[in-house]
Amino acid sequence: MTRLALRLSACVALFFLAAMGPWKSDAAACGEDIACPLGERSYHVMAPDGWDGITPLPVLLHFHGWSRTGTHAQRSDRVGASTKRRGVLLVTPNGLNKSWNFWNADSPDVPFADAVLADVAQRFPVDATKIYVSGYSFGSAMAWRYACASGDDVAALLAIAGSLDQSETCAEAPAEVRHVHGLADTVMDFPMGPHGDTTYPVALWRRALDCAADGTDQGDWQVRSFLTLSRTTWDCDGGAVTLDLHPGGHFIPHGWIGRQLDALLGLTPSYP
Repeated sequence: MTRLALRLSACVALFFLAAMGPWKSDAAACGEDIACPLGERSYHVMAPDGWDGITPLPVLLHFHGWSRTGTHAQRSDRVGASTKRRGVLLVTPNGLNKSWNFWNADSPDVPFADAVLADVAQRFPVDATKIYVSGYSFGSAMAWRYACASGDDVAALLAIAGSLDQSETCAEAPAEVRHVHGLADTVMDFPMGPHGDTTYPVALWRRALDCAADGTDQGDWQVRSFLTLSRTTWDCDGGAVTLDLHPGGHFIPHGWIGRQLDALLGLTPSYP
């Protein structure tokens, strides 16, 4: 899957839109709780609130956690509510047996996700410069795997509580990486580095994007008063890396996805 293919799909869509008016496709045949079939597999898609049916949409491709499906993320206040309020098309593939194969570089879930994005571009006008990929837990590790294989097509990776082995070498990388992890996470254990290095969870991407050796401490920040996150950023020749740490365990922090989308889209920070 390439950005060029998405751009061509969007251009074709806009050509017909100019002639036909508001977007008319088979998008109504599936959406939200009704899965979009794709071969022997499927995915869910949810348009944002107030969309005019014409304007090309940023996309958040989100991989669900273990034992869940794409509908869970859509119904989540921490995922679906964030995209609906920000003009982002939420795309949530369904993993085989409610899980993901992220363990090896030749994962069949990577071409499946490529096919999902290609199918979405046939159903909706897509802004190919704003393809964001996220995931939670096993889904976060899958988002890393996808970005590792198809990252040249990804504007930003938004990863939550899951990653790949930091010693891996990736063929591609996203333009920007934003990762959040709890220091007390014992489900997808916090990947502590040598000598207690808490910046190790993004070591792979710091190498891939040729980042400065030392990050910049951006201090603490909050979306909700009961959870404080500490942020470190790196300037990189190939993009940018941001790491948010919190003292909690294995969960999606309230408002974290929304706050990242606000920054990426140039919006005023809000909750949810």
